[in-house]
Amino acid sequence: MILGIGSDLANIDRIAGTLERFGDRFKNRVFTDVEQRKADNRKDVAGTYAKRWAAKEACSKALGTGLAMGISWKDMGVSNLRTGQPTMKLTGWAKERLEAMTPEGYEAIIHVTLTDDHPWAQAFVVIEARSAREKIKETL
Repeated sequence: MILGIGSDLANIDRIAGTLERFGDRFKNRVFTDVEQRKADNRKDVAGTYAKRWAAKEACSKALGTGLAMGISWKDMGVSNLRTGQPTMKLTGWAKERLEAMTPEGYEAIIHVTLTDDHPWAQAFVVIEARSAREKIKETL
């Protein structure tokens, strides 16, 4: 079952300007160490940060809170599997919110997709609740 859906569109040039103006102060306030390492090692640094910014906004919407209800930017972190597929890891209040909205006997799975086409970066987040029975069927 779907628990939440969120999307966001970020302007890469705006994020580039913010990076130029505030640098590490901005990065350290918003992005996890993993996100910073990933972005800073990419050719398109601003585009990588913009996609992760959009993913955090989309995730907060999927959680049904936006960023106004106590979720910290760093409570939502984007990383990638070896295949390149983005994943979202939640900590702090975001994790607590996810646990509270997940029905008993279910596991929450966060699906993330990122894309960009300069000057835009876009993210979609879908939070799915999967029953323990479905998980068992997958392993058989």
